[in-house]
Amino acid sequence: MKKLFYFFVITLSLTVYACKEKEEDHWREMTDVYNSIVALSFPDRDFIMTHYHHPADTLYTEAIRKAIEHCAAEGGGRVVIPDGEFLTGPIRLRSHVNLHLADSARLLFVTDPNLFDVVRTRIEGIDCYNLSPLIYAYEETHIAITGNGVMDGQASEDNWFGRAKRMRQTLPDGTRIDEKSRLYQMKVDQTPFEERVFRGEEGIRPQFINLYKCRDVLLEGFTLLRSPFWLIHPLLSENVTVRGVKMISHGNNNDGCDPESCKNVLIEDCYFDTGDDCIAIKSGRDEDGRFWNIPCENVIVRHCVMKDGHAGVAIGSEVTGGCYNV
Repeated sequence: MKKLFYFFVITLSLTVYACKEKEEDHWREMTDVYNSIVALSFPDRDFIMTHYHHPADTLYTEAIRKAIEHCAAEGGGRVVIPDGEFLTGPIRLRSHVNLHLADSARLLFVTDPNLFDVVRTRIEGIDCYNLSPLIYAYEETHIAITGNGVMDGQASEDNWFGRAKRMRQTLPDGTRIDEKSRLYQMKVDQTPFEERVFRGEEGIRPQFINLYKCRDVLLEGFTLLRSPFWLIHPLLSENVTVRGVKMISHGNNNDGCDPESCKNVLIEDCYFDTGDDCIAIKSGRDEDGRFWNIPCENVIVRHCVMKDGHAGVAIGSEVTGGCYNV
């Protein structure tokens, strides 16, 4: 009996030691991931958005575009949105550009779908061409959005959410479908990616910020309000930091931050007050997820406040490509 007791004690001790070693390995892995995420810096050059604005323009879309293009052509720097309130259409970020919002800056985004270009993206893990996100980047490197200003998508039942309900169609069998239902059917039917196009009045509600195939990204300090769809969606991107961002939005599908098929992501010191998941880790849906077969890996979440949301941190849905080290 005494031998059996000693055997039990030794076995338990070895198990505890092995668990402790494994836990320490995980902390070492997290530290390695944290240290590998690139800290960004930009040339000390400011391009003030209002300097590019024509007085006859009612929107600031063209002024922001010109400032970003000029900044990128000069080798990078800050495009500054100064104090004040400015109405704009969708914004396209370029490499080596830091879009910086002054403390009292407020960017309001238009809600007319006809003012949105069509770009390559994913909606709920399904590849398609859709209305441009309010801020979009594709295959860019070394990009940032910083500053303490506010960006307001102005989504409400009077525009994006009400329009989505009005656009539903009734089939002969009585089934009600909308644009997302059509996209889901295209996935099932294996419709070629290039033919999954949603534009204008038939477009699906756009994301607020979508960074597609980007590398070395910093999102820091600003506040997001009233998003038409997901708020922050890094997609197939690497070395992404989301720090000190306030996400306050309670519309349909208003996830806070959804990294999808990304590698090395840090989400810290953020505030979530959202109508859906605060954070959801994703990697594509069904056939589309298997086509890319790219997991979401090395995601660190720390020191965040989740005031409201369906889940604090969710794994999925849309996680066909896998998920590692979260």
